[in-house]
Amino acid sequence: MDRILLAHGSGGKLYHQLIEEVFLPAFGNKHLNQLNDSAVCPVANGLIAMTTDSFVVQPLFFPGGDIGRLAVCGTVNDLAMSGATPRYLTLGMIIEADFPFADLKKICASIAEAASEAGVQIVTGDTKVVQKGHGDGIYINTAGVGELSEALDLSQRTIEAGDVIICSGEIASHGIAVMAAREGLGLKPAPLSDVAPLNGLAKALLTVVPQTKALRDPTRGGLASTLNEWAEKAGLTIEIEEEALPINKGVAATCELLGLDPLYVANEGKLLACVPAESADIALAALRSHQYGVKAAIIGKVTKDTAGRLQLATPYGGTRIIDIPAGELLPRIC
Repeated sequence: MDRILLAHGSGGKLYHQLIEEVFLPAFGNKHLNQLNDSAVCPVANGLIAMTTDSFVVQPLFFPGGDIGRLAVCGTVNDLAMSGATPRYLTLGMIIEADFPFADLKKICASIAEAASEAGVQIVTGDTKVVQKGHGDGIYINTAGVGELSEALDLSQRTIEAGDVIICSGEIASHGIAVMAAREGLGLKPAPLSDVAPLNGLAKALLTVVPQTKALRDPTRGGLASTLNEWAEKAGLTIEIEEEALPINKGVAATCELLGLDPLYVANEGKLLACVPAESADIALAALRSHQYGVKAAIIGKVTKDTAGRLQLATPYGGTRIIDIPAGELLPRIC
């Protein structure tokens, strides 16, 4: 048998074979192996952070990643942006009947590899199988639990004029990689998604600059959406420098060719940080010391000019307002 059947989601013999032959070999640990309806997992004394996300990306496999790696990294990164140390994940799969077992095993291997890199365990999960034509291959839902030794205020409420905005690396790679693969653009070299777990990078920053004001991985809506939200919540202006924005030349050229603004294109392996000006150099050095922050750059600052506005300073001495996108520029990128 090399295809998923509806019976694999029925709770019967084939369902248990799926768990025993695919999921446990990929994710097995002392918590998951109990196969209870919920997992009881220890944490140190402190605070718990929780998040959940669902992943419906098409295509399932794209240059630089796949839906499995994306599911782990997306959830890990949401926890990391709150200052938490990710510990445990749940894994829910909705699989379409006739889905190839080989692809499922490949996705599971990718999930296991990403979880190992991020230092998290998959401790419970659920599987449903829907009729062929009703599931788009496979959907994945993950929930994550992390721990904090103390609460960090990364809520953007403390942002003030003079603070500095840092981006951890080249932007827009994920959205362009997924779109190029989905549309068969045949770009050479093919743009690679940046999908990566950022908990180590966030820890490197917060260890040396615990007074960081805001932290976010700018996924859907890109940098523009995140920075607009920060400006609005702070009631201040954020001004970024166009020439300071890190972006791969191939990605930039593709955006220009297709009429896309990279500020609005999704990322899955980058973080934005707002830090006090006096800590900017220390923060930048900490990010650049990590493999996922080598190309980190200071891209802008917070000013008092106009409340709740994001603006871009051009190389020609002018500025233009960067608004929140009205809709999804690149659908199904996560």
